[in-house]
Amino acid sequence: MSRINLNDLKARIEAADVYALAKRTPCEFAPKLSKALGRNIWLKREDLQDVFSFKIRGAANRIAGLSDAERARGVCAASAGNHAQGMAAAAAHYDTKAVIFMPITTPPIKVEAVAARGAEPRLIGDSYDEACAAALDYAKDTGAVFVHPFDEIDVIAGQGTVGKEILEQMPRQPAAIYVCTGGGGLVAGVGTWVKSLAPKTHIIAVEPEGAATLKTAMDAGKVVSLETVDSFADGVAVKTIGVNTLDIAMRVVDRNILVTNDAICAAVKDIFEATRTVVEPAGALALAGLIKDVRAGTAPDGDLVVTLSGANVNFDRIGHIVERAELGAGEEMLFAASIPEKPGAFLNFCQALGARAVTEFNYRFAPTPTAHVLVGVKTKSVDEHAAIIADMDAAGITVTDLSKDRLSKRHLRHMVGGRASSDIPEMLYRFEFPERPGALRDFLVNLDARWNISLFHYRNHGSSAGHVLCGFQVPEGRIDALEASLAKTGYPMAVETDNPAYRDFLKLAE
Repeated sequence: MSRINLNDLKARIEAADVYALAKRTPCEFAPKLSKALGRNIWLKREDLQDVFSFKIRGAANRIAGLSDAERARGVCAASAGNHAQGMAAAAAHYDTKAVIFMPITTPPIKVEAVAARGAEPRLIGDSYDEACAAALDYAKDTGAVFVHPFDEIDVIAGQGTVGKEILEQMPRQPAAIYVCTGGGGLVAGVGTWVKSLAPKTHIIAVEPEGAATLKTAMDAGKVVSLETVDSFADGVAVKTIGVNTLDIAMRVVDRNILVTNDAICAAVKDIFEATRTVVEPAGALALAGLIKDVRAGTAPDGDLVVTLSGANVNFDRIGHIVERAELGAGEEMLFAASIPEKPGAFLNFCQALGARAVTEFNYRFAPTPTAHVLVGVKTKSVDEHAAIIADMDAAGITVTDLSKDRLSKRHLRHMVGGRASSDIPEMLYRFEFPERPGALRDFLVNLDARWNISLFHYRNHGSSAGHVLCGFQVPEGRIDALEASLAKTGYPMAVETDNPAYRDFLKLAE
């Protein structure tokens, strides 16, 4: 027997006490998007809440239901941002003390927003899990009421008011509602309400490819903790789905869609052009799923609704999002071209490229028979990539499409240049570490000094995770010793020595 009674949850959504704090946000028709996709697209604008996220609904409903004695003890929570701000606002409204535990990697803008609303932020650990453990210890020691960000029934009920409003605001029942999904509170609440009144409406959960918490659990039929989580869309970067949210989702979610980070960035751009609002990556997640579904021909016929879940984006992340948006939309192609290192070869390449708009061009002379150039070109769609490759092939130029290559997009396009000595073999690794003060220093300190670093690239993207590309000179037969040493850093790593972009641009010919 299921743990959660959906009829009871529907009644809780009906009675949810959210509007002392939450706005009844509009569900807006998006004419430009609708024309581009040939479908009626509607945007549920939760980015317009005072805390710029739907999370205010669940927090408001949960704290509204506390007894006077519970409010006197105060509340606590763990969050990297949106739930924290919702809790801070709700606690201030109901005059109860709030202590919010946040990872050290939390951007200052979110920490300051929590403090500005009267809550006490405490920065602990590098991840949500560590902050959550500290919050639970605090609740046990002080008697404060711990409010989970997504797996409590009253929190889920508060989020469910989003679904209630959608059905009330739409001119007819939508064919599908695409819901951004992390811990599952929003999709569980929206799905419960919508399926009770509009059972033919598809509920489609959208997750990043690197944080498929719900899909993994649904496929397994039980809660599964992911070993690693891509933190790009930090608002949904959750390792473990909730017990309650999974139970509900198994009954109300029709399908799961996974999308790339580039597709999310493209959706951020689409939303900006439709609303002049810059949403956070998690806020654009549902639209990225809808676009993928429509282009694949698998979206149901009829009106399609997406939840714009939040707009708490750091200013220093916007440049990175813009950089990746055109690749995600198929409006830019990044490729490597091999041309003879001789006079006239460059002219031949430019003629093959034709009148196409170049977004970037990277080249450095090397004393080798073949030159490699890294090129970005404006395109109208992904379909144009094949035409560019065909034009180059006709001119005798070999091309490698790097538009989906993570190393090229994150590192290589910013560092094309010198090559290492060929005297000692080189190994290349990609690392990820928590982006907190001192993290890069700690990373370097943890590297074993006996290995000579031959390449290093790092850029701060304003994310909770830092990314480093690092090359090491390794005498023959010492690779196992090197990797044993690198494992001691404790940071996730991946070998990139065989990456074609590295081979063409950063490695001397053997």
